[in-house]
Amino acid sequence: MKKKRFYIRTGILLVLLAALGYTLYSAVFQKTESVAVGEKAPNFSLEDVDGNRLKLDELKGKGVFLNFWGTWCEPCKREFPYMANQYKVFKDQGVEIVAVNVGESNLAVRNFMKDYGVNFPVVLDKDRQVLNAYDVTPLPTTFLINPDGEIVKVVSGTMTERMIHDYMNMIKPEGSS
Repeated sequence: MKKKRFYIRTGILLVLLAALGYTLYSAVFQKTESVAVGEKAPNFSLEDVDGNRLKLDELKGKGVFLNFWGTWCEPCKREFPYMANQYKVFKDQGVEIVAVNVGESNLAVRNFMKDYGVNFPVVLDKDRQVLNAYDVTPLPTTFLINPDGEIVKVVSGTMTERMIHDYMNMIKPEGSS
């Protein structure tokens, strides 16, 4: 009986060690794919604070200013008014802002939107799947997506209003004025 227990325990220990070894190997040697300039932007479907669903692929034909942010992020707070100002200029020129909030409650996001006069779509990535799909670090990070759905630039960190204006011009569909 003792011999049987010894073999069972040894087997369990070997399985656990193999699992631990594989986990360490994966973390160290297997690099996850990052979304890069020139690649098609990964599609996603997220809800806004009112429960309306937004799908990235439904915006094909428009330039998309895809901004990842958090209510606690000081640089995000600085650039949101700039984004709101430029959205007024570019929304009728085929440029859409989609602000992806990372892991926060509807109430926190709704209060932030009210306080900062947000006039563009804000969606909630509660489980961080889209954040992980785009391999985003740090916040804020913005992906500039052309009307064909390709990423043309990735911007990490705070942007000035002039930068936002220039980036929106960069992704504006041809022939838009």
